Amino acid sequence: MTQTMATTDPVSLPRHDRFDFLKFGLDNIVWALIIVFSLVTGLFNSFFLTIANLQNVLIQATSLGLLVLAVSFALLIGEIDLSVTGNLAFSGIVIATGTVIGLVNGVFVALLRMNSLITTLAMGLFLQGAVLGLTKARTLVINNTTYDYLGSASIGGWPLMPVALLLAYAVAAVVLTRTQWGRNLYATGGSLGASVVAGIAVRRVRLSAFVAAGTLGGVGGFLSSTYLGGVNVTVGNSLLLYAVAAPVIGGVSLTGGRGRVSGILGGALLISVIQVGLQLVNVSAYYIQMIGGAMILIAIAMDALRVRRDEQGRTV
Repeated sequence: MTQTMATTDPVSLPRHDRFDFLKFGLDNIVWALIIVFSLVTGLFNSFFLTIANLQNVLIQATSLGLLVLAVSFALLIGEIDLSVTGNLAFSGIVIATGTVIGLVNGVFVALLRMNSLITTLAMGLFLQGAVLGLTKARTLVINNTTYDYLGSASIGGWPLMPVALLLAYAVAAVVLTRTQWGRNLYATGGSLGASVVAGIAVRRVRLSAFVAAGTLGGVGGFLSSTYLGGVNVTVGNSLLLYAVAAPVIGGVSLTGGRGRVSGILGGALLISVIQVGLQLVNVSAYYIQMIGGAMILIAIAMDALRVRRDEQGRTV
């Protein structure tokens, strides 16, 4: 009996059985951009590639990175939290304040079904106004030895502040990939209707996402104030759009249900690397703002391309 060996033509494989290089590239482009930008900037200023500058980048990325992670929790359920920078300034002394702010946002959006964009934008403006009134537009200096130590401490020459950033992302990675709550976040953002049918308490999930976002914003505000040695109303004013753009650049969908912690961290580091790099090569602040706007447009375009690829994949 003659047996015919079945041959497998890679071209004829179903779409889901082939390695999608474009999808892989879109999901990991943020890390490639960090490497390319770092090497190019290093050619113009050799200090950029030193250990001292790496430490500086990590310190700069700490507060932004926590805000980026906060925004990501809201994005994963298909919502947005624009109160994070107001939270950053208001929670400069007490971290728990951020949790309360997140809870209030969650009640408004998840329980009262208010629009998250307008609601959190209003909350952010309210908090910034509150800080302005409490401080009388002056920097509130905090004279506390323990407080100052947290912002300037180092071990073996390495600052401790970025440890909080890496720890927060490590915990987020475990929570989002290894817990039922994390899976419920993705499910709720991916399809609210299907989640309800599956028995997921979507209101509770949406509420808890905003609580998580508020807590992370509070931690970011506390660390920022320890580093600066006080509270100032201008803290974080320029970070809001970057905090939204970074997770999208890193692969988080604006429509919810998709995003990896590694990409979110990459987006935060990319923003920090670019900001520090442009300053080291003496690029005008005006052009830095222009480049920031361009990055936001690129983030939106990349998200649209990812969504289109996913839709094509589901129809094949």
